[in-house]
Amino acid sequence: MSREIFEISKLFFELTVLGGSNTDLERLLQRLFGMLGDFPSLAIEPHGAILLFNPRRKLVQVAQHGMDEAGSGGWAWDALHTRGNTEETVPFLLPRHCALAGDVPDYATNCRFLILPLHSESGHLGYACLASSSESVLSPRNLNFFTDLGRALSVLVGRAQLDAIIKVREWELEEARTDAIHRLGSASEYRDNETGWHVMRMTNYALAIARQMNLPEAQRDLLFVTAPMHDVGKIGIPDAVLLKQGLLDEDEMKTMRSHAEIGETILSGHDQLITTAREIAAAHHEYWDGKGYPRGLAGEQIPLLARICAVADVFDALTSRRPYKDPWPLDEALAYICKQSGSQFDPSVVEAFCAVQDEVRRVRELYRDDIIDPKQVLSLPSPTGKNETWVRWDDTFSVGIDIIDEHHRYLFDIVNELHGVVANRRGGREVARLLKALDLYALVHFRAEERMMEHYGFAGLSKQQKQHQAFHDRMREFHEELHANPLTAQHDVLDFARSWLVGHIRDEDTQLRVLAGRPT
Repeated sequence: MSREIFEISKLFFELTVLGGSNTDLERLLQRLFGMLGDFPSLAIEPHGAILLFNPRRKLVQVAQHGMDEAGSGGWAWDALHTRGNTEETVPFLLPRHCALAGDVPDYATNCRFLILPLHSESGHLGYACLASSSESVLSPRNLNFFTDLGRALSVLVGRAQLDAIIKVREWELEEARTDAIHRLGSASEYRDNETGWHVMRMTNYALAIARQMNLPEAQRDLLFVTAPMHDVGKIGIPDAVLLKQGLLDEDEMKTMRSHAEIGETILSGHDQLITTAREIAAAHHEYWDGKGYPRGLAGEQIPLLARICAVADVFDALTSRRPYKDPWPLDEALAYICKQSGSQFDPSVVEAFCAVQDEVRRVRELYRDDIIDPKQVLSLPSPTGKNETWVRWDDTFSVGIDIIDEHHRYLFDIVNELHGVVANRRGGREVARLLKALDLYALVHFRAEERMMEHYGFAGLSKQQKQHQAFHDRMREFHEELHANPLTAQHDVLDFARSWLVGHIRDEDTQLRVLAGRPT
């Protein structure tokens, strides 16, 4: 008996050490079941899960061991849901017949579930659910042990929850600063561009180039934040010059070119983010051969990210409509970029740009300025998503409008990436980032879709607008839930995103086929 008491004390000590060094709940469960297996008298099988209450008091499975991956929509712990938000603190056994709802996996046919209530100072957190042999009973001695275990797990789960909240809020503080910078860049763009999508296209072209050049992830992230600031100096250019319908004369051109130096002045500061934004704003009109402005820098004197932005900016300017010109065809714009390799542009950047033309063409359609033509046929290659198996695109999702289908595929990509983040336990910070990306691109998509519906007199516009607004409202709720409990919010948002996207496309967006002259 003394030996067993010693081993149990050691178990609690190891759990405490593990929880202090790592807040991965699935790793915690893995180690827990490994330790419990050393005590046959406890009759615990190597299967279990942690279920936590979300802000709406619904139980969500946030971690599992030896069970199928699932959130609140998979394993339905009906017996626990029906108990409600009780303040029970004593472990209990679920009757075997109500342990699971739906199909019962093979490993669950001969077991019951031992439930350990989890609590913190703020209230009832949820439950740890441990598989037990079907004939097990809770002896007074085992009941005391599992009561103590429940208390220990409560501390560790509470610590994991707090750690996740802190990481989300750290990200939000960083993102607030990034947003302020992006808004400043957008403010300059809106003065001479009706939609502001130039910033998004140019930034995504630049990112595609950077990936092709194998730039480190940290440098690519910095590029994503700072590229939109390339023309911030246009804030200081008079409307008479910036918005002139025709070609600029010599004096006007000199005034326009001063936007690079104005941007450099605006972006004063010494941290890496502001320094990089300043370099891009000041140098994205410098030429590889030294004949650019404002300083006549040449070759590698020009910061690399500015050289990348130069190609992305010029290509989008050439292929976009302006008050003084029609858009160039893509092939002509690409030919111009290639011709300027070694003179205006860094040859290595041009080479990378030419290698990612499929992605460039897709970005142009995802962030297009003009109203969508429902009958336009796209010839883009099929994108190869990294996580296609969770929400897989197939022909049943097609609404008969190529550009809308491309928008939907991109939304699928974001949802699949979000699933990968949750499945690989990369944390609430990454979930928050992708939740924002999903919300922002949904805004782009909804805006383009609604402009098309209005232009072509689609009868279901009002209904679509209400559903689009409801989606954004729910996204805002998820952002708030990330503050309260990122561990549950990430599973909740996955369930919602998949069900909403699949349902909305098949139930509502397929009605848009009428605009393309196809049967609904």
